[in-house]
Amino acid sequence: MALIAFFGPAGAGHINPTLGLVTELVRRGHRVIYCAPREYADRILETGAEHHPTVSTWKAHDQAQQVPQMHGKELVRAMRLLLEETKAILPVAAQVERPDLVVHDGTLAWWGRILAQRWQVPSVETWPNFVSNAEWSMAKNYTTINPFSPRFLLQTARIARFLRSEGVTSIGRFFNGDEATSRLVLLPRAFQYEGDTFGGTFQFVGPMLTERSFQADWQPTASPVTLIALGTAYNARPEFYRMVLESAADRPGQIVMAIGDVDRELLGPVPPNVEIHRQVPQLAVLRHAQAFVTHAGMGSTMESLSHSVPMVALPQMAEQRANADRIVDLGLGRALDPEVLTAEALWEAVDGVMHDPGIRDRLAWMRGEIAESGGAASAADTVENLLPSGDPKPE
Repeated sequence: MALIAFFGPAGAGHINPTLGLVTELVRRGHRVIYCAPREYADRILETGAEHHPTVSTWKAHDQAQQVPQMHGKELVRAMRLLLEETKAILPVAAQVERPDLVVHDGTLAWWGRILAQRWQVPSVETWPNFVSNAEWSMAKNYTTINPFSPRFLLQTARIARFLRSEGVTSIGRFFNGDEATSRLVLLPRAFQYEGDTFGGTFQFVGPMLTERSFQADWQPTASPVTLIALGTAYNARPEFYRMVLESAADRPGQIVMAIGDVDRELLGPVPPNVEIHRQVPQLAVLRHAQAFVTHAGMGSTMESLSHSVPMVALPQMAEQRANADRIVDLGLGRALDPEVLTAEALWEAVDGVMHDPGIRDRLAWMRGEIAESGGAASAADTVENLLPSGDPKPE
């Protein structure tokens, strides 16, 4: 039995996609400690792993800006927040018993990268979003970065000074994640832009979903079911929810909508065919849904594709726009601009994706690509193959 330490940041879109791998490693007899914010304890403990709690500094910031985006105009602010987060979490994460291998979020959990180097153990990075190389990157295709900006240069110098104090000698390799022994990309290669150009340490294993019994079960009362959810970080859109409620009364079937922390009293009357939640048990609803109106976060996108549910994407930031464009490119749904959205356009798109045989065919194709990616079993094989020779795999 090996000891494997997972390190995750604040953000369901970064924690949830890893839970299938944790579950599989525990099933194979390994001991797993997952170091992550307290609010994810239930879902982590459900996998059979131990939970080592952290407290995110991001909670002190505006909820709509909680999870930093590591590209474009957000980059300098995100770098500052992530340095602050790393300094706060690193001492707590370092209290974890020295593991045989580290698994950490490649986008945000810099502390996992630092500790793997400190402990001199193999590291596996998990990437729940598009990855970049010389052929395709978010910076090249969806955002612009001025590398000569004084603010950017100053923040880079601050991060470099901190990393050197932690024994990191190659700042460029650290930022790129080049020290990782393997990088698990949690989407199928067919969904990645220029997917065939990624080799080396990149392994596309696809989504790794779990049962999520920490969430309530859900059963439909009418058909068709339309799920509407804008994620956990950028969901403060009362005007959108109000528009849905004002236009939904004559819609067939059942509409299930998540509104986050928006005050229900601000939204007006709720028609009898609409069910409102703070958060929905998303996988349970997707098992019955015929359409998903989504912010197009990658976690939600993969969950929808795993259930062959067509999407109407309402992207709200650069990464989501990239996801939404890929959904359209591959014929898996439609995308709309949430800033100029009307009720008529929304419901027309929902009806369109529900009844389009071409989209159904493409969803079946993508579900096959997901199955061929290997999921949690393939990812667990990779992790086990990287364990030191003194830690034999369990029978």
